[in-house]
Amino acid sequence: MLAIFDKSVAKSPEGLQSPDSNSVSALKDGFLAQHFSSVYPSPVTVNLGPSGILAYSLHQQNFLLPRLFAVVDDIFCLFQGHLENIANLKQQYGLNKTANEVIIVIEAYRTLRDRGPYPASQVVRDFQGKFAFILFDSGSKNAFISGDADGSVPFFWGTDADGNVVLSDEIETVTKSCGKSSAPFPKGCYFTTSGGLSSFEHPLNELKPVPRVDSSGDVCGATFKVDAEAKKESTGMPRVGSAANWSNNI
Repeated sequence: MLAIFDKSVAKSPEGLQSPDSNSVSALKDGFLAQHFSSVYPSPVTVNLGPSGILAYSLHQQNFLLPRLFAVVDDIFCLFQGHLENIANLKQQYGLNKTANEVIIVIEAYRTLRDRGPYPASQVVRDFQGKFAFILFDSGSKNAFISGDADGSVPFFWGTDADGNVVLSDEIETVTKSCGKSSAPFPKGCYFTTSGGLSSFEHPLNELKPVPRVDSSGDVCGATFKVDAEAKKESTGMPRVGSAANWSNNI
């Protein structure tokens, strides 16, 4: 799977950017989308306009970690993996028996966006299983991205030459445009347009970048670790305002 988000949608953490990255523009002239199409037969590509693109292929997928895609009310979501507590989540979100993992993620996001009772960290923490997902709300131009606590599904991200964020389950796809400004997506973390990168296991702590060194001794992006000494400022949970405003507080 592949996602490219314009920097207005997903602002890359500074620690992910390497000074000698040899990166190129992923979006210019459809560069990375064309590369993806040349590598994976019969891909599905969704043009998000100035916000970026989503793409996926079912070619040679791991059937233990299947890829799913859905669109509900202009909310696009790519999901890879499986949830072990899917029956409980269907009941929690009032979904019918036919709902699968990608529909659950979309409904969980909508619950958050429309003044749900839980913070985003709690919602992701409730997902039990092996998973990675990429969600984009075209109405509010919000991205919501996460992987599980153990990094069970291969999931990588990087920063291209224009500062856009690139995500994929294949590291080669990310490095094609991001070069050394790339790394595995941090375990136990989620990313939102308004809040950036956060830990859903330790939501009250800040994250600090740790330079990642490859086998040649070169710095390649960064991993992000929970800073046990640094606490986030408490911003509270707003309970008023429109659904659109609420989405900015996820």
